[in-house]
Amino acid sequence: MRVRTGVTVLAAMLLAVTATGAAPAPVPASEANTAPSHCGARERVSVPGAEFQTTACLRDMTTAALAGTQYTDSTDWSPLFAKGTKNPSGVPGVQIDGYFPDSSRLNATHGWKHDAQFVIRLPDRWNGGLVVTGAPGNRKQYSLDPLISDWVLAQGYAFASTDKGNSGPDFYTDGTRPGDAVAEWNSRTTELTRAARKTLQRAYGHAPRRTYMTGTSNGGYLTRWQLENHPELYDGGVDWEGVLWTEGGPNLLTYLPTTVAYRAGAAGADDMYAAGFAPGSEFLWPYHQSAYWGLTQKVYRAEFDPTYDPDCPGASAGSTTAEILAPCASDASYDYAARPRSVHRAVERVSLTGKIGKPMITLQGSLDTLLPIATDSDVYTRMIDDQHRARLHRYYTIEGGTHVDGLYDTYPDRLRPILPCYRSAFDALTQWVERGAAPPASRTVPKPASGDVVNSCALG
Repeated sequence: MRVRTGVTVLAAMLLAVTATGAAPAPVPASEANTAPSHCGARERVSVPGAEFQTTACLRDMTTAALAGTQYTDSTDWSPLFAKGTKNPSGVPGVQIDGYFPDSSRLNATHGWKHDAQFVIRLPDRWNGGLVVTGAPGNRKQYSLDPLISDWVLAQGYAFASTDKGNSGPDFYTDGTRPGDAVAEWNSRTTELTRAARKTLQRAYGHAPRRTYMTGTSNGGYLTRWQLENHPELYDGGVDWEGVLWTEGGPNLLTYLPTTVAYRAGAAGADDMYAAGFAPGSEFLWPYHQSAYWGLTQKVYRAEFDPTYDPDCPGASAGSTTAEILAPCASDASYDYAARPRSVHRAVERVSLTGKIGKPMITLQGSLDTLLPIATDSDVYTRMIDDQHRARLHRYYTIEGGTHVDGLYDTYPDRLRPILPCYRSAFDALTQWVERGAAPPASRTVPKPASGDVVNSCALG
């Protein structure tokens, strides 16, 4: 993989032992959380194909105990959930951190400066299941710890997460041809799933009886892609606002240029609505204008269409927060449909078809202002229907939900977090797969007028 010089950490506004192989030593462990007596032989389990790994026996693998230690990274997940979210704790087991062979160096976690990093958590009390995910956005392997890992570990599932093979705003510099970095996300997820299944076989004496794929944003895209392309590896999946890539559109590059034009005063509200942004989401536009739209457009356009404006973002998205978040002025007039066939072929390599091969539940907020629901999950659901796979799918629109649950704390009267609905959906999926209990019909889940919307959600 090629690597260009550049910043490898996310902007602050977007964020907030046993060793095998030769690699830099990890940050010193927090001894207070280690308890080697209860882990037994699982401490010596190796991950097939890993170039390097460290293993720790922990009294508690949830973020309640891991925050502030080397076993998670709170800077990568702190903005992603609402204050008041209740997470379980007290799950002892083995945590394996490491990386697969890779030549790119964007992920500096643990000081390794090595991509294809992963984390695998093996609970002492295993229910026979495995949950696999990949980082949302351009975050890293620990980014879903409080959203997914804590909760599934408490139910007895093993958990595995990947950094997708590249991370940070300079992710587009990885690869040798347009689309390589995103294509690698899919292969790294497949790689981790296969390796984690074999790791569980070694740790517990048998392979997982159930394997579920899940994720949010880019992790939702990974869920869609895996269930379309490798259904043999999974029993089902929950897609939380996955990114939609289609060669003919819609995709990020067909509607985000309108947001750059809007910022420049070259487009109005009617243009935003025509691009897919929901009426009623206007109060969220200033935040997304400052923190998401310009950055997202420029780095994904650089990934799939690097010749459009070679000087912006260039070899790096920036070295300061302001530089990273700034849009490229040229993107205000970007016209994906008019770009050369080579650009469309690059997007086609990672495009979705809707041909899922295992049960899947999709959730997206009605006020998603990064991935408008009208150009994303509404369209993907129609694609699934067109592939005659509707029997394998449920789709829940979460009224008042937006792309990042942390915004609920700023607008509690207008938004609701999606996380509790996600957890209800995961329960519904497992009942569907394991007991044949069909989930509620696809519907819009209304925002309740009262109650604990941060921690409860009824899908039906």
